[in-house]
Amino acid sequence: MVRIGLAGIGFMGMIHYLGSQRVKGAKVTALSSRDEKKLSGDWRGIQGNFGPPGAKMNLNKIKKYQRYEDMLADPDIDLIDICTPTHLHPGMAIAALKAGKHVLVEKCIALNTKEADAMVRAAKTSGKLLMVAHVLPFFPEFAFLENVIRTEKYGRLLAAHFVRVISQPDWSGDIGDSGKTGGPAIDLHIHDTHFIGLIAGVPGRVFSNGLANPDGSVQFLSTQYLYGDNGPVITCDSGALAMKGRPFAHGFEVYLEKATLVYHSSSQPLTVFTQDGKSHTPKLAGSGDPIEAFTREIQAAVNGVRDGMEPPLLSGQLARDALVLCHKECQSVLKGKMVLVG
Repeated sequence: MVRIGLAGIGFMGMIHYLGSQRVKGAKVTALSSRDEKKLSGDWRGIQGNFGPPGAKMNLNKIKKYQRYEDMLADPDIDLIDICTPTHLHPGMAIAALKAGKHVLVEKCIALNTKEADAMVRAAKTSGKLLMVAHVLPFFPEFAFLENVIRTEKYGRLLAAHFVRVISQPDWSGDIGDSGKTGGPAIDLHIHDTHFIGLIAGVPGRVFSNGLANPDGSVQFLSTQYLYGDNGPVITCDSGALAMKGRPFAHGFEVYLEKATLVYHSSSQPLTVFTQDGKSHTPKLAGSGDPIEAFTREIQAAVNGVRDGMEPPLLSGQLARDALVLCHKECQSVLKGKMVLVG
C-alpha cells in the first residue's frame, strides 16, 4: 500500500483527494494545510471550473499537519502529493525529496527553468521519483491521440493544431496572480506544450504572436513550432480571452498519413476521418467524469512508486522542457520575432 501525504487543500488539492479515492493500491493517509478549517473537513469554500463543489469531508482516519515539515517527518508516508500554488513547488518538492519521499507535484513544475532544473537534480541525488502531474494525456481523447501517434496506427504525424482558450478565472485568488502562476501563457498553455513535447519532441524554434498584460505576463498567444524541413507542422492557440458564456474550450485537428483526427470540447466529439471517405467516433474509456483522468494520473504515480520507475507521462524532464517552451513563446511574443529553443 502506497501511503500518500497531500499538501495543499485548495481546488486542485480537493480534486486530487477525490481522484485518490478510486486509486488501487494506495490511499491518502495525511493532509497538510495551514488552514485549520480545511483540516477539520470543512471544504465548502472550495470551488473550481469543473468537478463538484466543496463539501464537508470525513477526515477522521487521516493525519493532519499544519506544518508541512511535520508531514515530511512522518515515516509512514511514501509519496508527497503537492497541490499548492506553483511558486511554492520547488522548495516543497526539494524538501520532500531530501526527506526521502517520492514526489508528485501539480503542474507547472516551477515558474522558471532554474528552479525546475534544481528539482530534477534533487530527484537524481535523492534516488526518489519526481513526477509532475500533467493530466491532459490521461483524458480519453488525448490518450487516444497519443496512442495512435506513438504506435503510428494511421501513419506518421504530419501536422496538428491545438486550441485551449478559457475566460478569465475568478474562482481563486491565486489563479489570477501571475506572480504565483506565471499567467495564462504558463499556467494554462503548459498543458499544450507538454502534450506537444510528448508527441513530437522539443522544436528547434518557435514564433509566437500574442497579447501581453501590463505586468509582462502573456494573456493569449498563437504559436508556430518549427521542427525543420521534415516537420511535423504544429501550431497552437492558447490563453484567457473567452467570455464567461463559454468559460473553457480545448481541442485539436491532427493530420496523419492515413487519417485526420478532430476533437473540440464544445462542438465535436473525437472523430477519425479515414482515406476511404468514411469517419467514425472511437469508443473511449471512462464515463466522461473529469476526475477519472486525475485518478488515472495518480494511479500512474502510485504504480511508479511501487515499481521504482518513472512513469513516462509524468516525467520531470518532460515537464521541465514544457516550461522552457512556454517561456520561449513568451519571449517571442514580447520581442516580436522567432526564438531559438536550443
